[in-house]
Amino acid sequence: MATSIGMLTLLGLSSALKASLRRGVNSRRGAKLLSDRCASRGTRSSLYEHFREGYSDKAELDMARVCGETDVVVAELENRKGDLRGADVSDIVLVWQKLQELRQDITSLEDQKHKISARVKELVLLQPLLSQLEEFRRAKQEGRDIRLRLSQLYPRELELEEEHYRQALRLPNRTHPNVPVGDESQASVVEMVGQKREFDFKAKGHLEIGEGLDMIRQRRLAHVSGHRSYYLRGAGARLQIALQNFALDLLQRRHLPTPLSVTLSQEGCGMQPHAHKSQIYSLDPSRFSDLNLAGTGEVGIAGYFMDHAVNCRDLPVRTVCSSTCYRAETDTGREPWGLYRVHHFNKVEMFGVTANESGDESSQLLEEFVSIQKEIFSALELHYRVLDMPTQELGLPAFRKYDIEAWMPGRGSYGELSSASNCTDYQSRRLNILYEKEGGGLCYAHTVNATACAIPRTIIAILETHQNKDGTVRVPGALQPYLGMDIIEKPKYAPLKYIGPNQPNRPARPVVK
Repeated sequence: MATSIGMLTLLGLSSALKASLRRGVNSRRGAKLLSDRCASRGTRSSLYEHFREGYSDKAELDMARVCGETDVVVAELENRKGDLRGADVSDIVLVWQKLQELRQDITSLEDQKHKISARVKELVLLQPLLSQLEEFRRAKQEGRDIRLRLSQLYPRELELEEEHYRQALRLPNRTHPNVPVGDESQASVVEMVGQKREFDFKAKGHLEIGEGLDMIRQRRLAHVSGHRSYYLRGAGARLQIALQNFALDLLQRRHLPTPLSVTLSQEGCGMQPHAHKSQIYSLDPSRFSDLNLAGTGEVGIAGYFMDHAVNCRDLPVRTVCSSTCYRAETDTGREPWGLYRVHHFNKVEMFGVTANESGDESSQLLEEFVSIQKEIFSALELHYRVLDMPTQELGLPAFRKYDIEAWMPGRGSYGELSSASNCTDYQSRRLNILYEKEGGGLCYAHTVNATACAIPRTIIAILETHQNKDGTVRVPGALQPYLGMDIIEKPKYAPLKYIGPNQPNRPARPVVK
C-alpha cells in the first residue's frame, strides 16, 4: 500500500524568530509587518520571508543579466509558461534600480554618521576648550539629522527589497539555445530505443491487468483515502519494492550515494507553491505554518546542500534518494483512473552539484544522468524515446530538460516515465549552494536533477509491455532476482470479498440479537 507520510517542505516563517532583521529592526515586529503587508497585497514570497528571519543568506539573483540583457530575458520569458509576462521585466528592473540608488544613499549617510560619531568622541576629550563647543553642538545636531533621515530610509529599503524579491524570484532560468520553442507538441525526438512490441491479441491496459492479477486495487477507496488513491498488494507491492531496490542498486554501482532527505523551501527550487495551490498538499496552517508535502525528492536533496559549499576537488557530487511524493492534481480531469496520475507515489531521484568553470560541467552531468535513465529502462526491456523538451515545458528552473517516454501498449501511446533537468545556477543562487575554488573564494554551483524511477508509471509500462495472452505478466530478467519470480500470475485464492452496499447479490447481514 502506497500510503506512508514522506518529506515535509519548509516554506517560510516558523513560530520562533531567532534573528533580528537588517538595520536593527526588531525581528518579531519586522516579520509581522512583512507578513501583514504581503497578506494585504495578496501575494507572498515565503523564501524571502525566510531570508528576512536570518535563517539563510539572501538570494543573489543574476540582476546584472536582467538589467543588461533585458530584451533577451523578455523573449525567454514570453516563450515559457508562467505568471510573469514581458512587461513585468521592466517593472522588476525599475524596482531594482530604485533599490540600488536607495542603498547608495544609505551607505553614504552611514559613512557620514560614522565620521561624525568619531569627531564627537574627539571633541568630548577636548571639552575644557570652549572654542570647540560650537563645533561639538553642530556635530551632535548633524548626527541627529542623519539618524532621522536613515530611520526614514530603512523602512523604504525594506519595502523595495520585498517588492524586488516578490517579483524577481518568479523569473525563469536562461534557456539553452538548442531548446525548441513552443508547447509539448514541439518536443524534439533525440533518440528512439527498442521496438514496439507486436501482439497477437488485444493488449490490455495496466489497470485491467493489475486487477486481474489482484495486484492493484483502486475501486471502492473514496471512503478510505479519496479519489486517485490506490493499493498495491501481493505481486504489486513486491514489484514496487523490487523496482526501488533495482534502481538504487544500479545507482550505487554508478557511485551515487544515498543521503537522508530533509526539509527545504520549494520556492528555492523554482516552484511556486503559493501560485499553484491546486497542485500542493498543505498542512493545517494553524499548526504548521507554511509546511507542505513535497511533490518531488529533488526538493529534499537540494535542502541537504542548502547554505553549504563543496570543495572544488570533490565535484561533481552525485547523490540519490528514495521518497514518497504527493501531488494534489485537483485542477485536471486527465487520467482519472489507473496509476498514471495519482496523489501519492514512490520515486527514486538523482541530484547532482557541479562546478561552473568551463560552463560545460552541468551539461555533461545532465547527459550522464540521461545515460543512467536509459540503462534502467533498457534493462527493463521497454521501448522508449528521449525528448528534448520545448520552452513551455521547462518550468522556471530548467535551462534544458529531457523527458523519457515509454510506449504503453494498453494506452496506445507514449507516456512520460522520467525527466532530467539542468538548472545551472538558478537553484544555487536561491539556496546558497556554492563551491570553493582551489585558489580560494566561493562560486555558485550548478545543479542537475533527474528521475531514476517513478514507480507507478514504470509499473504501467512493465505490465502493458510484458503482458501475456493468458493475463499473466513476464518479469524482465533484471527484476527477477528482486521479485523472486519470472511470471506474475493470479493468486490461487482471493483474500477479500466485497460485502458493502451497491451490489446485486449482497450477502445477508448478521442478525443482531
